[in-house]
Amino acid sequence: MRYAQGGGLTPAGQAKRERLRLAAAGRFKNGERTAAIARELRVTERSVRRWRRAWEAGGGEALLSVGPVSAERLSAEQFARLEREPARGPPAHGWSEDSQGWTLKRIKLLIGRMFHVGCTVQGVWKLMRRHGWSAQVPVRRALERDEEQIEVWKGGVAADKSTALDLGAAVCFEDGTGQGMRPPKGRTGARRGQRPTVRVRGSSRGRVSLAGVRCCRPGHRPRMFFRPHVHHGRHREPKTFTWREYRDLIVDTHQQLGTPLVWVWDNLNVHLQQEWFDFAAGHQDWLRIFHLPSYAPELNPVEHLWSLLKRHLADFAAADLAHLTRAIKRKLKKIQYRPHLIEGCLAGTGLIIEPPTDTTSST
Repeated sequence: MRYAQGGGLTPAGQAKRERLRLAAAGRFKNGERTAAIARELRVTERSVRRWRRAWEAGGGEALLSVGPVSAERLSAEQFARLEREPARGPPAHGWSEDSQGWTLKRIKLLIGRMFHVGCTVQGVWKLMRRHGWSAQVPVRRALERDEEQIEVWKGGVAADKSTALDLGAAVCFEDGTGQGMRPPKGRTGARRGQRPTVRVRGSSRGRVSLAGVRCCRPGHRPRMFFRPHVHHGRHREPKTFTWREYRDLIVDTHQQLGTPLVWVWDNLNVHLQQEWFDFAAGHQDWLRIFHLPSYAPELNPVEHLWSLLKRHLADFAAADLAHLTRAIKRKLKKIQYRPHLIEGCLAGTGLIIEPPTDTTSST
């Protein structure tokens, strides 16, 4: 295909491309150079050379659009109606509840049901590509997820910054992850049809658990702290963090920042133990604890930090747990010295930590 869309251009796109070709024809008459024309019209020099050859052979008429290769079977109004249907999901159109994906065959049947128009699967593919559609991997959401509760949390707890303002506190998001000896899968280059092979650890004995904290305070650069927990697979050895280790992490973060903390984390079992309520009640002068909604990991900016770490560990062949631990610490140390990465992780959640500016002026 000639264009990036893969299925040609829409009629509006073809008209825009025709105007570019006719503008180039006027510059051809003036004797302008190919590089200058391409730079001014923001197209490739290869396209300008092709237009010049057509203009020299047939004049300006050779640069006129000949229309689409095949006429679209749906009008603009019909396609606008079709675009609204996939958001309702396949079950709304008669397919089973456990089937949530849209295939070309299903879209072909949907077009026939809605508009009584027959299309081939290849024609549907060209139609969708021409209008900017593509095959994508969907974002997964838990069935137990409560969207209303999440919206209430975002509009209430997250939007109300009075707790942090009253305490002069730093807002700290905490999250945990883990990595065993078997690394995450990554991508590498190879010739088409020749799948590359990488050698990694097949044993999953042992694991490195991580607790990470992303702290932000208006007017200060964002900070990140982490603490590893190595599980060697021994008998009666703790596999992950206990509530005392989480307590020490909170205390250490408070001492490092020197400010009160508004602590935000998920609903892990260890986070809901009675000891936490007693600890928070005994340190109300510098600690407030809030819980994220259930099944809403996208609200925690630390999740984006873990994605940076996992990308670094893709296809990593660790010699032992000590080697894996060193690699994890090295990567997290690099992130700590890059505040723009820590700041960007908050932007991915859609949350705003900065307090609203006071637009009233004193007289």
